[in-house]
Amino acid sequence: MLEKLKLWNNKKTTTGTIFTKEEVLSKTIPKHIAIIMDGNGRWAKKRALPRVAGHHEGMKVVRRITRLANELGIEVLTLYAFSTENWKRPKTEVDYLMKLPEEFLGTFLPELIEENVQVQTIGNRKEIPLHTRNAIERAMKDTAQNNGLILNFALNYGSRDEIVQAVKKIADDVKSGLLDHHEINEETIEKCLMTSHIQDPDLLIRTSGEIRLSNFMLWQLAYTEFWFTDVLWPDFSEEEFLRAIGEFQHRGRRFGGV
Repeated sequence: MLEKLKLWNNKKTTTGTIFTKEEVLSKTIPKHIAIIMDGNGRWAKKRALPRVAGHHEGMKVVRRITRLANELGIEVLTLYAFSTENWKRPKTEVDYLMKLPEEFLGTFLPELIEENVQVQTIGNRKEIPLHTRNAIERAMKDTAQNNGLILNFALNYGSRDEIVQAVKKIADDVKSGLLDHHEINEETIEKCLMTSHIQDPDLLIRTSGEIRLSNFMLWQLAYTEFWFTDVLWPDFSEEEFLRAIGEFQHRGRRFGGV
């Protein structure tokens, strides 16, 4: 059995070493993982399917990765679900994406409640359709007392807009006399960000082979470890998730020090 486990732990694929759940759990688990879920449209195109089919398949992956993240004891899982730039996509696709939270939370919410997962969001909810906002706010309300994994959806989120809003808030506080401009520091800015209630990500995962941040958590990712994979999001497996964490655990994080 030990020999089989050893072979499994060192097994190679086209994407790298496979790490077992037990191996990952034997080391320090990242507290906050952020994921840019990319490649749904390309996944669908490769199969001659409409782009929305990729989004629907990607939703299934969210459920599987959320379950595993919770099992591993990860504290926060932030998923880039819809950016402020995604409104530029065809209306039919945007309309479908705005229905996904209702579908996802409508079926998955009872399990999230049972598994002690708390749903949160970052982004401008005021600009999303009422039916989408209602589904999200209901999930947040129904899971507010949970104290396990925080499942944090970045919905209608753009980091530059977030920083602009933070600067405006600080400027207003200075103008009103609540804050002296000499007192402005990193902590001041962090308190005005949408993520003020959670720690910065330890690990960022991006699927589909793209190597860019796409206006995602530009302030918060200053010292985050990045991990990129060519795997399209609908094909992203629990095995890939464990591999990302396993490789993260073998890196040295110095935060600017020696």
